[in-house]
Amino acid sequence: MPDDLHIKANHHGFATRVAHVSRPGTRSHGFVNGGVHRGSTVLYPSCEARGEINDKGFDKHALTYGTSGGPTHFALEDAIAEIEGGTRTMIVGTGLAACAVPLLAFLKAGDHCLIPDTVYGPTRRLADGLMAGWGIETTYYEPTVDAAGLEALMRPNTKVLYTESPGSHTFELQDIPALAAVAHARGAKVLMDNTWGIHHYQPFQHGVDVSIQALTKYVGGHSDVLLGSVTMNNEDDWKTVASAGRFMGHYASPDDCWLALRGLRTMAVRLKHQEAAGLEVARWFETRPEVLRVLHPALPSHPQHALFKRDFTGACSLFGVVFQPDYDMARIHAMVDGLTLFGIGASWGGFESLALPTTGYVTRTATGAEVLGGPAVRFHIGLEDTADLIADLEAGLVGLSR
Repeated sequence: MPDDLHIKANHHGFATRVAHVSRPGTRSHGFVNGGVHRGSTVLYPSCEARGEINDKGFDKHALTYGTSGGPTHFALEDAIAEIEGGTRTMIVGTGLAACAVPLLAFLKAGDHCLIPDTVYGPTRRLADGLMAGWGIETTYYEPTVDAAGLEALMRPNTKVLYTESPGSHTFELQDIPALAAVAHARGAKVLMDNTWGIHHYQPFQHGVDVSIQALTKYVGGHSDVLLGSVTMNNEDDWKTVASAGRFMGHYASPDDCWLALRGLRTMAVRLKHQEAAGLEVARWFETRPEVLRVLHPALPSHPQHALFKRDFTGACSLFGVVFQPDYDMARIHAMVDGLTLFGIGASWGGFESLALPTTGYVTRTATGAEVLGGPAVRFHIGLEDTADLIADLEAGLVGLSR
């Protein structure tokens, strides 16, 4: 924390906080940004000092060995905890690692886990593969389930309720406070992939125990870094998750942490611009006859828009578009292939716009098109001029209708 600027959520706005958190301070002589601290071996002045530091265990800034983190890691951890509204954060090497570490920290053989049916695909593969092999059972639930429906799914051995709101391909919102109340009453932890809602959704105000971020996206901001974070709001959960991560050898490069800190400084400006640009393009899609519906929680047409208005302070720039059912996926692919300003890629949150055909729901009984009503494309709106993006999309839709 800078000596000359004590950053408090109730004193400063978000843009001020991300510009100043984890920096040396404006009255410190030296460079604006901290340096990159790389290292494996940590030297001690004496055997006694080494014993004292090792006895601190999970002390926030106890330097014991490189895998426990260093000054660059600690700065990013403090910054993400500030953004998420939590107390302690662990930085890991990827967004998927951020999903996996808390699941494996809170679950063991014989336990039961509830995961939304529309969850991020790699998380589902983790549950169906490694977790199943370890004797952890998963039930995939309808993401818009209400409290009574969730209560019916809970078992005596249900230890984790995993949530993702909105769904990363289907964009339905979950009533997290209501679901969290049910889970907590039955002794289960509530985990949330909060990447879409970074800053705009404060998870610990709504009953979440562990918040997951793919820092690869808006925090990095430039599509050139892979990182994830796991944020907790109490010391016991921190120790559980951090110890599991260390047992499994999770670690993040300090160079990547430094890049994330650099990207973080402009995140408030990018989020604001990309929210507005995303909504402009989403509203344009709603006017098009080729489109069945637009999957954007900030639009009044969204089925859970009331939840969005209640729980979120804003939106990110990722949304889905469902096209009319008479268009087959071959034509959708041809349309996406013909776009000149949209890349075809699986990530988002960077400066560049993306378009990715998606199957939407991943269920055992229905295809995405059957559930959504037609073929779908997920769009991410970057920092380009929206007039240029809309012109590119308009040309693509003309080709789609031929």
